[in-house]
Amino acid sequence: MARGSALVSARVAAMHGYTPGEQPVGGRLIKLNTNENPYPCSPLVVQAIADEAHRLQLYPSPNADALRVKAGAVYGVAPEQVLVGNGSDELLAMILRGCVLDGEAVAYSVPTYSLYRTLADSVGARVIEVAADGTAIPSALAAARARVTFVCTPNSPTGRAVPLDAVAAFARDAEGVVVVDEAYGDFAASSALSILADHPNMVVTRSFSKSFSLAGLRLGLAFGHADFIGELLKVKDSYNVSRLAIAAGVAALDDYAWMQSNVARVRATRVRVTARLRAAGFGVEDSHANFVWVDCARVGGGRTVYDRLRAAGVLVRYFDTDGLRDGMRASIGTDEQMDVMLGVLEG
Repeated sequence: MARGSALVSARVAAMHGYTPGEQPVGGRLIKLNTNENPYPCSPLVVQAIADEAHRLQLYPSPNADALRVKAGAVYGVAPEQVLVGNGSDELLAMILRGCVLDGEAVAYSVPTYSLYRTLADSVGARVIEVAADGTAIPSALAAARARVTFVCTPNSPTGRAVPLDAVAAFARDAEGVVVVDEAYGDFAASSALSILADHPNMVVTRSFSKSFSLAGLRLGLAFGHADFIGELLKVKDSYNVSRLAIAAGVAALDDYAWMQSNVARVRATRVRVTARLRAAGFGVEDSHANFVWVDCARVGGGRTVYDRLRAAGVLVRYFDTDGLRDGMRASIGTDEQMDVMLGVLEG
């Protein structure tokens, strides 16, 4: 039997796959490691899925037209400016597939979402990683003159948000595509959607996983100029989003206030948890997302705190990579869940 690496391309054999957060079996652990929303989705979504379940013998709309129309109305763009994906991850992959040839540059600042590297490697891109300096976009990122540049704001795992004027200035001067990844955008104070019309080379990606409490559904949106979105449709998988996901997305946007209410609860808990952790002596980034990045250097580093919390039944995210080993990322759960975490860390 041939080894698996001998059956795939040399490019794939040399890649490192994306490592997702642990998905534990059973409910013994308080799960604060993958930035899921602790509150349920809108009841309208549940009803829409139930209603659509009677039509599963039929293919979905190839381009998810109903959701494009609804998203256009909610976000103030034409439906032709909206691309629907199986999670925003698929949209990121679609953009690279449509825009990058072998050896062309893909750039981003680090630390950030590690999937960027995996996706870039999969299309044979030349990857340029630039160390981040606070919330600014590093000048070296502009100097890279990349075919595609990812700007993750709010950033994971730090929670930092890049100021809109910095995003606008970068997009104005960039020669390639600027992907503003706003998977956590609803937890922040501003969005690049407000400046999209001014930048034909900009794409803004959004996710239903976090703010809309639909991580298990896999649904995302990309917003761009209509001609560019039309080109990306050429590399979209056929029927890439299910009937259930389309119906759920429309219903979620119909009940936008439900999402906003849950986001407000998460933000309030985020403020309280940040204050408590700082009072206990931990360094905590100002977060604009639904998680906090906690500097654990004074108590032995991120791995020590991760192990301590896990032993107490709380699962957070530890990154065994350069620049991140001294800290850990904790999703914002319910107040009750966060109090358990705080009790361990303050003890």
